[in-house]
Amino acid sequence: MQTPALLSILMPVFNEAATINEIIAKVEAVNLGDVRKELIIVDDGSKDGTREILKNLAQNSPHKIYFHGQNMGKGAALRTALTYATGDIIIIQDADLEYDPAEYADLIKPILEGRADVVYGSRLSGGKVSRAFNFWHYIGNKMLTLVTNLLYNSILSDMETCYKVFRADVIKNMQIKSNKFDFEPEITAKVLKRKYKLYEMSISYYGRDFAEGKKITWRDGFAAIWALIKYRFID
Repeated sequence: MQTPALLSILMPVFNEAATINEIIAKVEAVNLGDVRKELIIVDDGSKDGTREILKNLAQNSPHKIYFHGQNMGKGAALRTALTYATGDIIIIQDADLEYDPAEYADLIKPILEGRADVVYGSRLSGGKVSRAFNFWHYIGNKMLTLVTNLLYNSILSDMETCYKVFRADVIKNMQIKSNKFDFEPEITAKVLKRKYKLYEMSISYYGRDFAEGKKITWRDGFAAIWALIKYRFID
């Protein structure tokens, strides 16, 4: 009998004390039928009490929980999580409640069916609930996606989405160099350059603003553009 597929959920965490328990509960509540789950959490030097919450949780938790001694960035936290991932499929999950784990089943289906190597959950393609706010974040996301499409001859609608799902061998065979939010354009560049079968799927998006804890800024946008240009020409 074939062993059921295993989904590795990578959760980088930085200063999410207000949401960490709820997002873990949401991940635990997801029913994927025969597909098993493992949750890998990396605290990236939190200073707001998240670290203490996770340390207490780790004492009696089935989840894999690791700690960076200092804040190194989302890309660095994901790189750490990847080293401990044993699943057939890998998905990235932020800890801030902007993305709904209840949509995992739809996102992994094209990979399970052998039709896709990579699936992106698009916040900007329509069809699902999406919080209507922050015009400049919207424009920034559109601009970065446009640059991606121009450089890599693609038709993505949302390059910066958190929900990126990979066949495990796809992402594990890439050397991820970026430490911060430029992880997103780097991995996208490498997926597109290697001609993997990449699909997009509409997802819900419950965005938050800076007062609610959002961390990405316009400076990260410039870093993303530079990463898109750089990885167009180097691996």
